Amino acid sequence: MRLFLQRVRGTALPMTLTVALLSMIGPFTIDTYLPAFAAIEAEYDVSRAVLSQSIAFYLAAFALSTLFWGPLSDHYGRLPIIIGSLIIYMIASVVCASAPTIGLFQLGRLLQGVAAGGGLVAGRAMIRDAYSPAEAQRTLSHIMLLFAVAPAVAPILGGWLNQQFSWQAIFWFLLAYGSVTLLLCSLFLRETLALDQRQSLQLRRVLATYRTTFTHRRFVAIILSIACAFSGLFLFIVGSPTLLVDILGLSSRDFALQFVPMVGGLMAGSLLSGALARRQSALQTARQALLLMIIALVSNLLQGWLLPLSLLSLVIPLVIYAAGVALALPAFTLLAFDCLPANRGVAAALQGSTQTVMAALTAALLVPLLGASFPAFLLAQAGLLLLALLFWLLAGERSAIKPADLTVQRVGQ
Repeated sequence: MRLFLQRVRGTALPMTLTVALLSMIGPFTIDTYLPAFAAIEAEYDVSRAVLSQSIAFYLAAFALSTLFWGPLSDHYGRLPIIIGSLIIYMIASVVCASAPTIGLFQLGRLLQGVAAGGGLVAGRAMIRDAYSPAEAQRTLSHIMLLFAVAPAVAPILGGWLNQQFSWQAIFWFLLAYGSVTLLLCSLFLRETLALDQRQSLQLRRVLATYRTTFTHRRFVAIILSIACAFSGLFLFIVGSPTLLVDILGLSSRDFALQFVPMVGGLMAGSLLSGALARRQSALQTARQALLLMIIALVSNLLQGWLLPLSLLSLVIPLVIYAAGVALALPAFTLLAFDCLPANRGVAAALQGSTQTVMAALTAALLVPLLGASFPAFLLAQAGLLLLALLFWLLAGERSAIKPADLTVQRVGQ
């Protein structure tokens, strides 16, 4: 058994799988309980508006907690943060499943958001610690490929658990998910942050690090660029009830008609990113991803102007845009991390926090303003992608190391 573990730890598979599981905690925690909203509302005798606050609590806790997890992972290492955050997540899931009041349920959701941020931050930083840029991009692409499955599977699984058992079963499942992930991390992961690379946790030093990070023009522009580009996709995800039900006249059973092809686009973009990682730099891949999103936007605008809206005309440009986002995420993440090689935990924290805040603003402020108007959705997507392009230009074009010149370096092995 010990020999087996040593052999498995020497491959990329365990890190890819466990970091993918850590990344999937987010969509599973949000999407699995959505089909059970009516049952939870009846249990606590609350309105939809009150229960919807649980999503806001989760997103707010996730965004803020990453700012603390980043410095902690740069000081204590990646593995302690991953294990500690998973334990908190498991406790939070128990609180949600057994909460006698809506107040305790909301507290459990807040704790789940805090915990989910730790695994995501430390896991992404671990990938860049362990691998060269080309291998890191390839590994992040594989993680994105697995991650793309979660938004499609989570609502189906949550609906089945709610129907067959109860809404509480959804949170017992999340407890089991956290437990399995914790076991795999304990068995197969090694610490990747060497002792001589640890950063100080003194408040003055941490604040100085964040001050330096926030004034790093290229880093800030890169994370804002990918956050805006992702929000152009998230806009159509959170707006799907309006687009599918209010505008197209479909039912809640037809959501798979949008989400399954969209997930297919995410998976296709992830596969392409992995294939390109050995052939070209992350900078080249980022340019191509932005071009693909521009093509999707132009086709969306043209069909919205020339054709009557249909499910097909909605989905096809969305699939192309999703592929562009999946192609972009590993490359942009790598470019952002390499701006701050000594503080990758902080870099991962700010990237995750920025993307979450942008997504939350899109859901809470932008979508309600658009109403049941498809042209308004198109213009909003165009505005978000335009912002992404402007931030990309502000980041500046810099030369990147070619994959052929890189060697894989594993730290702490």
